Amino acid sequence: MVDNINAPVLILGGTGFVGSRTVRTLRKLYPDLPIAIAGRDQEKARALATEVGNAGAVRVDIRRADLGLDAGAAYAAIIAILKENTLNPLKYAQTQGLPYLSMADGAFEIGPAVAFHMYKPQSAPILLASHWMAGMATLPALHFAKKFRSVHSMQIAVVLDPSDIGGPMANADVEELMQNSPRPLMLDNGTWRWAGDGLSSRNVKDMTGTEIEVHGMSVLDALSLAASTGLNSVRFDYGMGQTEGNRNGGSPSHDMIIEIEGELTTGDEGRARIDIVAPQGVSGLTALGVVLGIERLLGLSGGEPVAPGLYFPEQIIEPAHAIRRLTEFGGQIRQS
Repeated sequence: MVDNINAPVLILGGTGFVGSRTVRTLRKLYPDLPIAIAGRDQEKARALATEVGNAGAVRVDIRRADLGLDAGAAYAAIIAILKENTLNPLKYAQTQGLPYLSMADGAFEIGPAVAFHMYKPQSAPILLASHWMAGMATLPALHFAKKFRSVHSMQIAVVLDPSDIGGPMANADVEELMQNSPRPLMLDNGTWRWAGDGLSSRNVKDMTGTEIEVHGMSVLDALSLAASTGLNSVRFDYGMGQTEGNRNGGSPSHDMIIEIEGELTTGDEGRARIDIVAPQGVSGLTALGVVLGIERLLGLSGGEPVAPGLYFPEQIIEPAHAIRRLTEFGGQIRQS
């Protein structure tokens, strides 16, 4: 494994909505960390590199096994903030022994990455961060689940503001996920189901008490929450509606509702609801989740650089650290 923290972090898709915010968030937290920005628009990449400093624009061809990079180029990590089906970035990271992070696959799409890891398990640390907001729903959920001795069920609903416009690549990714995904994957009373019409939607009250319809989605969060807590039921849903930020006259926020049921540490049965308002919206919160993965992979926060292996975010990122970062960037958390 290459241990070269003085080399730049290569961010593929670094000029998009999420990519550019990832670059800026990474620079805010780590002013001296070199960054290499790869994007289809080289002019935008150069402008962003100049803006953040200690950064450069790189031309990448993901159709090539070597990504079109110079043979002598050195990088600290490969971060894929894009949807691509070649796995060339992952294979390049394995060849070079570099930490790798991906964040654009549904629960039914991670098979190829898992297979490549299984054949080269000691080549590189691979972080599958294709969770909602790169883990920024699952990590807070696990943080608050620690108030329970055992968790029986967990439901997460996220509210997307129609005026929170994402980039063309992100919108295409969501559209592809919705078109190609099987029915929503959820754990229902101990049984995994691709939910049909009877289970695929439900109603939830938003932060004003208004009831909105939300729909199941096959993201990796359900897998992470089930495997890490041992609960019997878990589902993840999304819906459209006016968010807190927009409602209060500001920019659209990204709102999340986490509901947990189980046995409290007191021994009583209990239920908790956690409402989270992220003022930076969808792209900003996703960028923060990606940066948490980058800083942990490289050992910039929370311990030594991560050893080769296959990981979900909650396996290497402390949930309490995610909460600290969330509030540091203006997130509001309400418990009931």
